[in-house]
Amino acid sequence: MQTGEAIFEVLASEIALQRGEAGLAYNTYLEMARQYKDPRLAQRAMEIAIAGGSPDLAMQAAKTWDELSPASDSKPKEVLVTLLILSNRWSDAVKPAIALLRQQTPAQQENTLLQLQALLAKAKDESDALRAFYEIASTVKIAPKDPGLLYTYAMSAEKVGRIDVMEKTLRDILRKYPNDVNSLNALGYSLADRNVQLPEAFALITKAHQLSPKDSFILDSLGWVNFRLGKNALALEQLQQAFAMKPEADIAAHVGEVLWVMNRQSEAENIWRQGQKLDANNPTLKETLKRFKPDWTRDDQTAKGSWDGRFAVKVIGLTETQNQGGSGGFTLTQESLKDVLEIRNPMGGSIAKITITPGEATLESDGKVVTAVDADTLVQNTLGLPLPARGLSNWLRGEVRAGSEASVDRNANGQVNKISQDGWDLLYTWSNTGRLEKLTMTRSSNIGSIDIRLVFDRPND
Repeated sequence: MQTGEAIFEVLASEIALQRGEAGLAYNTYLEMARQYKDPRLAQRAMEIAIAGGSPDLAMQAAKTWDELSPASDSKPKEVLVTLLILSNRWSDAVKPAIALLRQQTPAQQENTLLQLQALLAKAKDESDALRAFYEIASTVKIAPKDPGLLYTYAMSAEKVGRIDVMEKTLRDILRKYPNDVNSLNALGYSLADRNVQLPEAFALITKAHQLSPKDSFILDSLGWVNFRLGKNALALEQLQQAFAMKPEADIAAHVGEVLWVMNRQSEAENIWRQGQKLDANNPTLKETLKRFKPDWTRDDQTAKGSWDGRFAVKVIGLTETQNQGGSGGFTLTQESLKDVLEIRNPMGGSIAKITITPGEATLESDGKVVTAVDADTLVQNTLGLPLPARGLSNWLRGEVRAGSEASVDRNANGQVNKISQDGWDLLYTWSNTGRLEKLTMTRSSNIGSIDIRLVFDRPND
């Protein structure tokens, strides 16, 4: 890249950046990188995007930087993988991460895996992140000198259903580190949960408990193995103590199951509701409720998947000029994994039709079709209204959307009073016949507070 024209474009881009025109500078650098096949220009575009707080643009530039760089250059792959993971796109990071590991020495591979392990704590969906970690880590041999990394690998193997790999890895750790508390507890709990080799499970968990007597999760495991051994009273005492030490949804699931088996159903339902307040998407709790089906989980108020009503949106901005609002009608229909949301103006005219399927959202308006990965962003960018299209059909059923943390609060009849998820607080009003009459949705955002009210003219016909 030595031509006078290219040098002029670089200078022009830097001047544009100094004037605050970061978008122009980014686009120019990225176009030049592709034109001149120069990875340094793509790297500069990525740096501009990062400085401007645009992670999606930064990933696009990092991908171009990697494509233009020599295969031996690992730096762009390292940056791309990190950007993807920090944006919670773990599954997208699998392929470049594997490519990175394949060109590294064993010591470098271990360092990369340790960095990925540290980023697991920031994952919004831990299960999805662990599945990606297993795909990545299973392509190399992890050195047995690092029990923490091997333990994470074992837990990731469990998430993809490779119980054999999990058990072998945990036993490998315990052969070299017989007092590794996490491995003792994990192996013992896995055996107890599968209701196999219970004497060994009890011995493993008891040893872990002796080594770490104040760990609530180990106490939960001890209660669970005692339940499997038929010692219900002792199990209940230990599980309730564990829940008191650290209220967690999966411990609530265990307490509830023991109570249910002991014919104390009302107490079981109460603790399960507490668990739903903590994390309604917890896999252990969801699986437990699916097996026992308490009355309030069978109450499918909106099984037909069709809603019709009116909405009013009010946005109170940080300044008076940012205040905005709107109203109109809507119809939402759900069939299988597809939601179709039609939004109308107050006179009944069509504003937009939004079709939402897993991984994609399409908006039709004024004869134009726009597609995006995220439905909420698509609606906000296209219509200028902060309407939560993603997960709306779940919420109208009184259910949480899968894939993100959520809490549920129920009334004495088991009906949902409140759901908190994706930054939204949802308050429900039900009729005497169990129909949803009104849903109020509020949240705070970087543009101010948002208040949405849905009133149903034809609830679930």
